[in-house]
Amino acid sequence: MAERAPRLVLKDLASIPLRLGEFAWESLGPGVELSRLYQDAAGNTKLALLRYAPGATVPEHLHTGMEYIQILAGSQQDERGVYRAGTLLVSIPGTRHSIASPEGCIALAMWEAPVHFV
Repeated sequence: MAERAPRLVLKDLASIPLRLGEFAWESLGPGVELSRLYQDAAGNTKLALLRYAPGATVPEHLHTGMEYIQILAGSQQDERGVYRAGTLLVSIPGTRHSIASPEGCIALAMWEAPVHFV
């Protein structure tokens, strides 16, 4: 019998910003925290929650694989615009940007491959 991969179910995405205490958080940089939800066998984070304090930024980085960001609360912005709760951002390989969150933000992130900071 073939083994099956474990399944992860995130119920009621809209309520996650109200349940942040249910998740383990670690610092990703000044004002930005990460809660790892899934890592591959090599230890690369594939699915995570991101929590931005008001005024937090992430420096310019290059996407080496697809990235999907679902804004759950607050907003973040990059060189192309401002993205509020309910927005799904898709970055394709080879794109780069920096991120700022003047008001703070909670996001669900999925990465095909790690990003590289420029």
